[in-house]
Amino acid sequence: MRKIISYGLVLTALLSGCTPDQEQDPVLEPETEEPEETNDEESVEVFAENLDVPWSIEMVEDIVYITERSGTLVTIEDGNVDRQEVELEEEVSTASEAGFMGFVLSPDFPESDEAYAYYTYESDEGQFNRIVLLEREDNIWRESQVLLDHIPSGTVHHGGRLLLGSDDRLYTTTGDAAEPDIAQDLDSLGGKILRLNLDGSVPEDNLFSDSYVYSYGHRNPQGLAWSTEEVLYSSEHGDTANDEINLIEPGENYGRPVIEGEEEQEGMVSPLFTSGQDNTWAPSGMAYHDNHLYVSALRGNAVIEFDLQTDEERELFTEFGRIRDVYIDEGYLYFITNNLDGRGSPTEGDDRLYRMLLSDI
Repeated sequence: MRKIISYGLVLTALLSGCTPDQEQDPVLEPETEEPEETNDEESVEVFAENLDVPWSIEMVEDIVYITERSGTLVTIEDGNVDRQEVELEEEVSTASEAGFMGFVLSPDFPESDEAYAYYTYESDEGQFNRIVLLEREDNIWRESQVLLDHIPSGTVHHGGRLLLGSDDRLYTTTGDAAEPDIAQDLDSLGGKILRLNLDGSVPEDNLFSDSYVYSYGHRNPQGLAWSTEEVLYSSEHGDTANDEINLIEPGENYGRPVIEGEEEQEGMVSPLFTSGQDNTWAPSGMAYHDNHLYVSALRGNAVIEFDLQTDEERELFTEFGRIRDVYIDEGYLYFITNNLDGRGSPTEGDDRLYRMLLSDI
């Protein structure tokens, strides 16, 4: 029997007005076969409850930072849970899949009290995503600078993941905004992985001259992770299935909308792993540890472990519903559920942050 150990870190307020997520995850049902029985869930700990559709996990000095799509930031420190205000220049959009998503702390945090965030907004010009610099003062986070704006944001497919590199550059995933052809257009910011300086300028050593584009031909990538050898990996939603785990190299074309899954074409890169044409994961956040990738799966209702040495995969934590993001720190694997996003089956206390020892997996 599964034993859940609760830390009692219960958020005292659940924001109302959560917009149902009509995310165009692949529509096929997951395979009905029961996954191989493991002991993975026996020592899973509830680390926080009553989160409001959390999207991204960040951590420093034993403090956990979690974005909520409605536009707030939750911090968890020494057993204390605090929902902090985020003041943005534009109102966070409630469109499908949209909201306050990617978040990373500045390399010199906590001295600077700065962070980077990715969110969706609507204006007279249309609906867009932007990357901004946030400054924290008296536990209020304020947008102080727009680093990159007018990232395409259609009815769905916003991307939204942020990741810092050891090169002090900021990497971000962008979706194709439900317009597949822009993924192949190097003049568009949609359907790409972008690389930018921390002040928002274009790095001089980017492969494409005067362009943020690092790789292209993506549909809706929502996960990024570095290996210890500084290899970049990404997770990506397929069309109706054929979700992908890709090894990302600068300048490469990952095929959207020409190829997907196991399909091949000269000049385009096929994935390391794919869910195949009869199954779906709807992968989102991911983390790397010891030649393994750990990927959160929304439709897959699991954390999926990919062995980069043996090419094997297995499902972990299949009893908690939709998983949006994962994070690894100090020997622990953390993951958050998204059962309140309008596509899940929430139970009392959802959404939650969980953790367990990697040694117990």
